Amino acid sequence: MVPQTQQGDETMAHATALKVEHGGSGGAGQAARARRKIVDLGDSQVVQRFLDGDDRAFTELVRRYETRLLAFVQRTIGDQARAEDLVQEAFVRVFRHLHRFDQSRKFSSWIYTIAGNLAKNELRNRSRNPLVLFQTLTKNWEGDTRPLEWEDPKTRPDDLYRKRFLRERVEEAVELLPDHHRTAFVLREIEGKTYEEIAEITDCNLGTVKSRLNRARNRFAQIVAPMID
Repeated sequence: MVPQTQQGDETMAHATALKVEHGGSGGAGQAARARRKIVDLGDSQVVQRFLDGDDRAFTELVRRYETRLLAFVQRTIGDQARAEDLVQEAFVRVFRHLHRFDQSRKFSSWIYTIAGNLAKNELRNRSRNPLVLFQTLTKNWEGDTRPLEWEDPKTRPDDLYRKRFLRERVEEAVELLPDHHRTAFVLREIEGKTYEEIAEITDCNLGTVKSRLNRARNRFAQIVAPMID
């Protein structure tokens, strides 16, 4: 059961999104014009708009980060359904604590830190619960229906097959990395974060980040090599 206070935050965040989607009381045209203005703002300006009482700003933050966070968390924990739950929880925490956000920091680093900590806790809880781990590992044995984001319908069948095969091997290799190495690897090689951003998100110094990335890359190469021979 979701705690009552969390339900309230989720309801408020959902209501905010619905209000923006349907144009609120000012009409669809006015809402569309306001949204165009918000889209052109930087993250820090959007955050300030939300703090100033503009509900559309929160919906814009969700629009900017929902897909990226879902990909990050899913690759970290290997479970799409659970990743969706954790990303929703991340936005609930953003909604609840945005007034405490230090605006001298990058918003992207802050929200990735929140999502990364939730993913880390999820992995820690799994390791303590063999039943949860078993259920997670066996959930998709009957068939994986995940979308292949990098497919192009115009690609020749043989090229498409090679892309699918390579993507599957890459995902398998990423899942085999140790947890803290996997997080650093996904943030750098898939999400494109800088070393400094990774250090902030994972609460590590630069030396640790570089060391984990080096080990993750070496381990990744060792895992992938026999898969593509």
